[in-house]
Amino acid sequence: MKSRFYLIAVIGLLISGCSTTTYKMFDDNKSAIRTVAETDYNQETSFEWKISKGDRLEISVSNQSSSNGNDELNVLLHNTTRYQTRDGTDGFLVPTDGAVRLPLVGAVKVEGLTETEATEKLTNEYRKYMKNPFAIVKILNQKLFVLGEVNKPGVVQVTNGTMSLFEALAYSGDLTNDAERTNVKIIRGGLRKPLVREINLANIPQMQLTSLILQPNDIVYVQPRDMKSYNVAFKEQMPFFEMLSSMLAPFVSYTSIKNGKAVDVFLFK
Repeated sequence: MKSRFYLIAVIGLLISGCSTTTYKMFDDNKSAIRTVAETDYNQETSFEWKISKGDRLEISVSNQSSSNGNDELNVLLHNTTRYQTRDGTDGFLVPTDGAVRLPLVGAVKVEGLTETEATEKLTNEYRKYMKNPFAIVKILNQKLFVLGEVNKPGVVQVTNGTMSLFEALAYSGDLTNDAERTNVKIIRGGLRKPLVREINLANIPQMQLTSLILQPNDIVYVQPRDMKSYNVAFKEQMPFFEMLSSMLAPFVSYTSIKNGKAVDVFLFK
């Protein structure tokens, strides 16, 4: 009996000593937002990203001319120029002063402008040198980040200015089996004072009270379930228990025939 008790105690100590390291980030729920006012939601649906320092821009400039004297028919010439950096990186990097340097017009400040506003400004600048200029400005590096319990965590490119949470999760290969679906976090803003929003994907009425619209540079974090640490620890300890089981199996019990019946005889009593 004592030997069996010691064996159980040793196994219990091994299990209790398994790692229970937390796998959660941003686990402070005190300041999280769970509902979004209607006015804030309407602003998010009409959100348009403004050019900021560090953005990369694709800028195309063309000249238009009339055809056969018909002023209503403008033909886009094939002399469109696509500007790239010297090392081949797409687009112009917006420097710290917020102005891009372009042929003919020189430095043009575009920081704080939307794509539409920047396009209009460049068109007006090139009108000083061209009769019918046509400019296009596109922001190339709009992206957000999906972390945590998704199958393909990483950077997700935003091509339409905004993206829904479900689109981002679809790009990331959906949630894993260890994902906590009742507390998905959207982190927005500066790292010193981030705005944290919590989404419950398991409750449609709660989703209707919040906003699932993501903006560039947002961080989507899918937390793991509380059981993940125990599951990981159990998997880590499995080889040891398998080895222990194979070593002790011949010494723990054997089967004998007594009075015509099979009886398990335990050595540890």
